[in-house]
Amino acid sequence: MAAATDDYEHYEAVVVGCGPGGAAAAARLADHGVETLVLERGTEAGSKNVSGGLIYAEDSAPYAIDDLFDGFREAAAERPVTDYYIHNVAGNTVKTYDLTDLHEHDTDWCDAVLRREMDSWLERRVHEKTSETGGGVLTNVRVNGLLEENGEIVGVTCDELDPIEADLIVAADGVNSELARAAGLMDWEEPEEWFQGVKAVVDMDPDAIDDRFDLESDEGVAHLFSGDLFEDVRGGGFLYTNEESLSIGTVFHLDSLVEQEAEPHELLDALLTHPLLAGWFKNEYHEREYAAKLVPDSKKVAHREPYRDRLVLVGDAAGQMQAQGPIIKGMNHAVTAGALAADAFAVTRGNADPEAAGRRYAKMLEDSGTMDKLRPRRYELSRTVGEHDAVTNAVERVLESPVGSLAVGNLIADRLLKRAYNSPFLVSMLPDTKTGYVSLPTLIAEEHGKTIHWENDIEPPSLEERIGELTYDTDVGNPHIELLDQSFEASGAAVTTCPVSAEDFGGGCYRSESVRTNGTEETLVSLDTQPCVECGTCAVVADTEWEHPRGGKGVEYREG
Repeated sequence: MAAATDDYEHYEAVVVGCGPGGAAAAARLADHGVETLVLERGTEAGSKNVSGGLIYAEDSAPYAIDDLFDGFREAAAERPVTDYYIHNVAGNTVKTYDLTDLHEHDTDWCDAVLRREMDSWLERRVHEKTSETGGGVLTNVRVNGLLEENGEIVGVTCDELDPIEADLIVAADGVNSELARAAGLMDWEEPEEWFQGVKAVVDMDPDAIDDRFDLESDEGVAHLFSGDLFEDVRGGGFLYTNEESLSIGTVFHLDSLVEQEAEPHELLDALLTHPLLAGWFKNEYHEREYAAKLVPDSKKVAHREPYRDRLVLVGDAAGQMQAQGPIIKGMNHAVTAGALAADAFAVTRGNADPEAAGRRYAKMLEDSGTMDKLRPRRYELSRTVGEHDAVTNAVERVLESPVGSLAVGNLIADRLLKRAYNSPFLVSMLPDTKTGYVSLPTLIAEEHGKTIHWENDIEPPSLEERIGELTYDTDVGNPHIELLDQSFEASGAAVTTCPVSAEDFGGGCYRSESVRTNGTEETLVSLDTQPCVECGTCAVVADTEWEHPRGGKGVEYREG
């Protein structure tokens, strides 16, 4: 952290990152007449961002994104999601449940989005708003740390600019937030606190989407997938319809990926090549973009007091990503948090206490019900029993026995299971175990499913081809990751869990090789940051020094 002087430029508020949370904060600050500067690391907002992605407007939330930005849905979103299903898979046998009741619970509307299109539109609107109050948006700027005075946070430091002082600093710099870590508010210590999402955007003509998914042009659908198509890795898959493409991806617990030594690109391919998708692809497959990101598990890491001094955290930087079984919501919570942080500052503006806005913001998160959605207390109670190894093993043994088949394989159980899948209360307390993601969905499919006889003959691109199609502005001579320990024990997990690396692929970020020294052989890990998609996975599973590339450098997503 750098020390402050009297010579630095000063703004009332500095917002770091122009995704949904940062945009909401900046827009609301501008509404309050606050002089606000927004610093965005990408060439434009969205060029560094990836989401599944669905954005919700919840009835109970104090803010939705269309409250802050008129015309958002028409100009920046893809299709509205009008149908919602989950597919339980056992081999080629599938049992599908309609999740409309769960999807529509507390939902005003839900749209599919692509982040490059959405965030760049938000950036333009934010620049208009903040320019009116003496600020604006600057792109290609990486905020690399916090500015301190007598141990107190008073601003930010940047690679490309002199330090900037502010009365409020909003860290909306994403799941890999360097500001949250610099302030000691978040860390990357435990793989079980994170998910990893990998996604392909697949080209499809709008008429083909309407026909193959039985939709009207103003309708869209979300499909979720669980069961044995991902072997024993805890997580699942998704497919969302956009205007002229599909977003198809997988989301897994990072600790499960490490334990199973599973390779993310292969798990994505397992979904893409499943017979269930054959009727939608019709053996036509053109992948526009491959992408990946870390996802915080809000049940474990959403910060109850996301502030320190003048710094407040919003969105993924604060762990505000709700992933509870089939409930997957993040961007809407970031919008709520950003707007509430701005309101908290407006109320406490001029207060000499540097933490006045932060305390107010934390209280508003609680009072609005946002924290209860992110960190439901019923999950915290249920996990002490449900995630105990002895309990998990006992449940698994029952499911594998004739008793399990008898309990699940009757019509009453089928009806009860559909109700359970559509219960927000039950879903929010689902333990993070193999049972809910793999074993039970597989048994449901075996007992109640129908066999899919379609042939899926598509051939997804290789990992090499996927990397080759991405756009990079490599920062030659300035690697943003340093491998501190090359031993396989310390860093070998990155070889399989990095989404652009693989055990038998030498063209990714991480690779392992056997080295003979003084008559003994050991396996060492090497790193090449050029193909990096900046997901941050290796920061959690390997011994690295990780930071973002400088402004505008590194990968640039066209879809996101």
